Amino acid sequence: MSLSVKNRVFFGLGGAVYAVKEAAYIVFVLIFYNQVLGLSGTATGFVLFLGVLWDAISDPLVGTWSDRFRSRWGRRHPFMVAGAIPLGIGFVAMFAPPQLVIDHAGLLAAWLLFWSLWIRTAVTLFALPHLALTTEFTNDYHERSQLLGTRMGFLFLTTVGLPAFGLFFIFGISDGEDGRFIAANYATYGWLSCILIWLLAAITIWGTREQIHSSEELIVEDEGLQGLLADFLKILHNLNFRQILYYDLAASASYGISITLLTLSSLYYWELSAIQTAILLAGPALLAVPLALLSIKPLGKKYPKHKILNIAIAMMLLDAVWMYPLRMHDLIPANGHWLIFAMLLLQMFFWLYLFVLRVVAAMSIVADLTDAHELEYGTRQEAGLYSALSFTSKLAAAAGPLFGGIVLDVIGLSEGTLPGTVGSGALDGLAVATAFGTVVPLLLAWYFTTKIFMSEEQLQDIQAQIAARKVAA
Repeated sequence: MSLSVKNRVFFGLGGAVYAVKEAAYIVFVLIFYNQVLGLSGTATGFVLFLGVLWDAISDPLVGTWSDRFRSRWGRRHPFMVAGAIPLGIGFVAMFAPPQLVIDHAGLLAAWLLFWSLWIRTAVTLFALPHLALTTEFTNDYHERSQLLGTRMGFLFLTTVGLPAFGLFFIFGISDGEDGRFIAANYATYGWLSCILIWLLAAITIWGTREQIHSSEELIVEDEGLQGLLADFLKILHNLNFRQILYYDLAASASYGISITLLTLSSLYYWELSAIQTAILLAGPALLAVPLALLSIKPLGKKYPKHKILNIAIAMMLLDAVWMYPLRMHDLIPANGHWLIFAMLLLQMFFWLYLFVLRVVAAMSIVADLTDAHELEYGTRQEAGLYSALSFTSKLAAAAGPLFGGIVLDVIGLSEGTLPGTVGSGALDGLAVATAFGTVVPLLLAWYFTTKIFMSEEQLQDIQAQIAARKVAA
């Protein structure tokens, strides 16, 4: 039976829960702790790196634990409930450190580290079991892409839409002062994040409750910590999956660096206002994300998923940093001209469209590989496979805040630096750092996509062998 729109929406909203975390760390955390509170760029970047590193380590443990978990409420939903409540609390605390903490750099760094670990642990508890529900909804090659596309749509629209909302209504100009440099505004944003997380998590947990029964099936024997480790190592045996992990390491490093430096570039290199930055984040997404979701089905009929992934990465390389050379050689108008903003909108549109396609294709391939894993080992480890992918994504994406924090110090952007006051040397350094950090790992990612293969015919053959084995048993 085909998935209903209701099924896709209730599942997809879970992606928005994860996106609230992404939105905060991509747009606000680095600026808040460095430019507003005065923690050095290197210290801020290193603390954020440690948080992502812990995230990467905890993901495989939670994912494999979820695969092996027994309860009357299934394997996934207890974890989702356990993660949602503390996740909201974490955002309130992270964006409202007490004055005693703010006054001491060491305490401030420790505060950021503690709440980053808290937030990232909580979001792992929710997001990985939620993602693992994909294969419990459907075993169809194309429907998996559509289901994951809906999740990615909500995720991406929230990732760009929530900061845009904040920049419009919370961080705008107040009494002639740029709201992005007012500490109290960040506390308001923390509460907004908390309330949104609790609301979205409640809806998706309730709306996917029909999958509780299906998630009780195919549970492996409990063998303690040694069994957890053995289960995790099994998923690395598949060559296709290893190539996915290599691709994702490179692609996630590129993403982490580019998205971290996007906020800095918008503020200092292109000198966009808070309103313009909000439009840049949300405007193209309103068209690019739905268009990408509508493209998934027809593209999937014409090309296998691994080919879509390869083409998307190749086109992202062409779109990545083409505006910086034009600026550095004075081939485009000065900042403030309408053409600059229009070109940035166009670049962002293509980047978002291609990004959604590549992520959906990669995650859908992993969903298909859960069947290959079942054929080989007789057990399903959906969360285990996704946790390994999450491990590489987050480990590589940790390069973003670390790289960004170091760049801030190297080019000389100190606390409270205002747009228009940065020297040309610092701006050129920001452009070069963005280009290097984005393009080089993206080239590696493209290379590894040429090694991945998973067709519809291959999946159907795998599923037929599984069905035949069950009948024989």
